[in-house]
Amino acid sequence: MEIADIEAAIEAILFASGEPVEASRIAAVLAVDVQTVFDVAAHLQDRLGYERRGIRLVRLDNALQLCSSPEYADYIRLALETRKPPQLTQPATEVLAIIAYFQPVTRAYIEQVRGVDSSYTVGLLQDRGLIEPCGRLAVPGRPVLYRTTKDFLRVFSISSLEELPELPDSGGEDEDGQLRLQSAIDALRAETADAVREPET
Repeated sequence: MEIADIEAAIEAILFASGEPVEASRIAAVLAVDVQTVFDVAAHLQDRLGYERRGIRLVRLDNALQLCSSPEYADYIRLALETRKPPQLTQPATEVLAIIAYFQPVTRAYIEQVRGVDSSYTVGLLQDRGLIEPCGRLAVPGRPVLYRTTKDFLRVFSISSLEELPELPDSGGEDEDGQLRLQSAIDALRAETADAVREPET
């Protein structure tokens, strides 16, 4: 296939899906290698952004998805009569940061770091699709382990966890890591002050 045909096919597949599609699946369908899919997708991503189109292509780890452009979210909301979900609260952001930086983690670990019960907040983040169970810890009681989801990457406009703000070095001033984690939380909040909303496709 010509590059232009591969690009058009990727766009068609992602548009029809409406959900993230693994690059390996696209590669198999188009009879090309995965790297070619990512390279062509990156070109399409740049073109959509440059032309200020109403859709954007986002990479979520090893998957790709077409989403609406965030600058048109208000128009989409009005046209479809959808309510803007509330931004994450400080407790929710703290729990989400702990999971993002140290995953997979148990609720007990989260509560040990925060010093307060976090069951409600963990449930809230799970309901919003930002975290998910990913197994159980092999200890008595077998507590549930949690990790972030692809929706987390999409909401925070990053392609992988490696793009998270770096966890600052404490310089030995905070033995329990609380200040380092708070600095990371503040950086995460600053970068996404208005981006924490339900994914729009």
